[in-house]
Amino acid sequence: MNGNLFSLVGKVALVTGASRGLGQAMALGLAAAGADIAGLDRQECGETCQQVQALGRRFHDVVADLSQVGPDEAARVVADVVATLGRLDILLNNAGIIRRAPIFEFSEADWDDVLQINLKAVFLLSQAAARTMAAQGGGKIINIASMLSFQGGILVPSYTAAKSGVAGLTKALANELARHQINVNAIAPGYMATDNTAPLRADPVRNQAILDRIPAGRWGDPADLQGTAVFLASAASDYLNGAIIPVDGGWLCR
Repeated sequence: MNGNLFSLVGKVALVTGASRGLGQAMALGLAAAGADIAGLDRQECGETCQQVQALGRRFHDVVADLSQVGPDEAARVVADVVATLGRLDILLNNAGIIRRAPIFEFSEADWDDVLQINLKAVFLLSQAAARTMAAQGGGKIINIASMLSFQGGILVPSYTAAKSGVAGLTKALANELARHQINVNAIAPGYMATDNTAPLRADPVRNQAILDRIPAGRWGDPADLQGTAVFLASAASDYLNGAIIPVDGGWLCR
């Protein structure tokens, strides 16, 4: 086996939602494997920048609001990364939001906001990045799906719809982009200790019910996604197309 199979030296990755949580952890994992990082968020990713640079890699802040992104803005983001860091090899579509409410109270705004960031922005950034990657001769697109790409959940209809859409979009893009040497795959995190899940962890009944179902017996840590992200970003996954990989402590096995 090639000893450099998982190396990302010389690669440039654009990671959305890179200022904290899952996005920050995966950006650091990619940087540790050798990639330079463009971190996209609504504000500068100061802490992530410092940690990436401490690993000896370059970091470029991309300030953008995905709640407003359209095709032109997505193209601008990709062009900015290429102009600053020289190329774009990896797109990690991580940014996402969640809104919770009973079905009879769930608002149109909560539906639209979640679908915009969690699904539409994923498509538009993938489309823009794929154009650049195809011209370069290949690349990797990694989407962040969810356990709710497989299940229905409760109180989160727009999130479930969006993450089910991410799984389907991953497969659709994989079909079209494989001939351009672009691999499109997704990670489906299990129950991770992030801001999005803080209300669940604060509810002693829900928290215990979730822990009781996870064979690993704990909530996931954002760092638990780093290995899978590096695998999907590297040459080690060159024959993997359209996969949705659960990193869930065994949740789906129960």
